[in-house]
Amino acid sequence: MDFGADTKKETRKIYKKVLLMFVVWGLLFIGLIGYGVYWIFYDTSRFKQNLIGESTSPDGTYTINAYLSDSGATTSYTVLGELVFNKENKRPKKIYWQYKESTARIEWIDDDTVKINTVTLELPHETYDYRKEIK
Repeated sequence: MDFGADTKKETRKIYKKVLLMFVVWGLLFIGLIGYGVYWIFYDTSRFKQNLIGESTSPDGTYTINAYLSDSGATTSYTVLGELVFNKENKRPKKIYWQYKESTARIEWIDDDTVKINTVTLELPHETYDYRKEIK
């Protein structure tokens, strides 16, 4: 009998199992990190706490939903404006994000132009985010 060949086969099997385990755990870790980045920077659903306003464009193409978010004692109120496409099958889009506000006054100037509080936006492409205004 050739015990050296059997030992090499067993070593190879163990090596493959260990490598597979590292690949699976590595992919799981990368997936968790990716979801965490998405949740922190891109997922605004956790900020949609209280619907404070809703307005539909004159021609019915768009609806804007305004939400008030209160993240607790250490932060101020935040208003999130979400654009809903009524005539197209698209996902809602975050178009307005303002810190230290608790109301949303939505006024339609025309079918594609809206004024939310003091900010005027051309829809569907323009957005406002207070974090980008800080200099």
